[in-house]
Amino acid sequence: MNRRQAIALLALAGLFISIYLYLYKIGKIGTIACGTGGCETVQLSPQSRFLGVEVALIGIVGYLVLLVVAALASAPRFAAAAWPIRWLALLSGGAFAFTLYLKSLELFVIHAICRWCVASAVIITAIFVLAVREWRAERAPG
Repeated sequence: MNRRQAIALLALAGLFISIYLYLYKIGKIGTIACGTGGCETVQLSPQSRFLGVEVALIGIVGYLVLLVVAALASAPRFAAAAWPIRWLALLSGGAFAFTLYLKSLELFVIHAICRWCVASAVIITAIFVLAVREWRAERAPG
């Protein structure tokens, strides 16, 4: 499996987590599997919305975009194109920065940690690292 395929797989995992959290948020799932109570605290906090939009919904859209771009980057038609990896690096960098903001809210404002959100943070960090490494490898001479 190459980095582009790994990014697509990670984006799919992040998409599933975001969908799960969103379904909980809109009341389609009665309880959330967490074990600590921190997930409910985070999901029901005022900080679970950003500019009036559910953070889990932002995650769904973000991971879906990353999945599509990673799938395009993996397609033979775009294998030599530079833009898919450049976009993956830029988009995942923005998502990584947003994740840092959300983690700071969990730690310093909400005072609770959501295990699902931590999993999503690990996934977006891995996507960002892989995308930057792939972008650098493409730009390297030879």
